[in-house]
Order: sequence, then C-alpha cells, then structure tokens
Amino acid sequence: MKTNLKTIEYAVDILKSARQLADYAIELGVSQEERVHRPVYDHMGAILADSILQAGLNYASVVKPRVEFILNSHSEKRTSSTLIEMIDNQQTADFLNWSHTTKINRFESIVRFMYSNDVNTSADLREKLELDSFGVELLELDGVGPKTVDYMKCLVGIDSVAVDRHIRTFAQEAGIVQKDYEFLHKSFCSAADLLSISRRSFDSWVWSTLATSKNPQQSFIF
Repeated sequence: MKTNLKTIEYAVDILKSARQLADYAIELGVSQEERVHRPVYDHMGAILADSILQAGLNYASVVKPRVEFILNSHSEKRTSSTLIEMIDNQQTADFLNWSHTTKINRFESIVRFMYSNDVNTSADLREKLELDSFGVELLELDGVGPKTVDYMKCLVGIDSVAVDRHIRTFAQEAGIVQKDYEFLHKSFCSAADLLSISRRSFDSWVWSTLATSKNPQQSFIF
C-alpha cells in the first residue's frame, strides 16, 4: 500500500513539475509551431561520434564541426561494419579529429558493442533503442549514462529529452528543485506533451533558448 502511495505521489510530483516547466516555457515565448530539433542521421559514424563527443564539450565550436566533417568526408562510414574496419586500421583518431584517448576508447567501445549486437545501420539502432533492455545494456559501457542514451534516441528520430546542463538550468529557473535524472526526464517529456510540442523539439528549444540568453551573439540552431 505504501509503495502504491509513493508511486502515486511521484507521478503527481512529475505532473506538477511538468506544468511549471510548460508555464515557464510559455512565459519565455515557446510556440506550438516550434520545429527546432536535433538532426536525425542515417549514418552510424555520425550518430556514435556525436553521442560520445558531446559530453562536456562545446557543441557549436567543437562537436558540430567534427560531425559535419564525418558526414561530408566519410559518407561511406555509415555502418558499424565499416567502422569496425576503420578501428582495425587504427584510423579512429583521424576519423574523430581527436587525440585524447578517453573519447577515442569510448567511441571504439560503443562501435564494437553495436557490431556485436547486430546493430549495423541507423535503422537497426532505432529499432533497438525502442527496447528498454537495450538501453540498460548500453549503460554498462564506460562513459555511457542515461543522457547519452536519450541523446542517441534523439539522433535516430525517437521522441525523447536528454537531460543535460541546459535542461537542468531551465528546470532550476522554472523553480524545480528535484535534480534526479529520471524525474527531470519524465517532467520535461510531460511538459512537451502539455505544450503539444514534440519532445525532441522541446529539448532543442530549451538548448537554443538558454544558449542564446547566455550569449546573445550565439543563435546556434541544431
């Protein structure tokens, strides 16, 4: 009985927070016509590079140029099998245009994971990410947390919200005191639903709004 009561209270708290977030977004000018969202890639190299590089780095100046380079100069690296061949030839650093071993190792680890789980294309990845069990397995990889999994979902077109520092800042500004990842994730997803905006669009609108407010000269859009 106590467990059921806690579950109900948790759900109510999420709905209250979602309403706060939605009201704050309306105050800042969000529109039901918002169509800003992260790109969807049909390219495993770009998806995995973006997912691994984005943590802790400036997206506009560091990550985005590298992902665009991969899309433009490595169009053939769109499957896990071609990425495995690249790794075997020790070309990962050049592919990512990155020298620090931590992210290189994480990229190679997630490529091997995808390959060993028969995830060869972006379509395969989208299908797998719809399964909660696959997300749980991904979380066992070094450097992969809930944010990375949700971020990857956005990149393959699954409607989700990745709780990053911008999302957390927005929540704080809206008066949300909870900092738990799952709570914020569910609250933002519910807020998007209340606003009749796709979750991916709401995620990116928050990013764009906060990035612009912190730096008026930066109007970067995904």
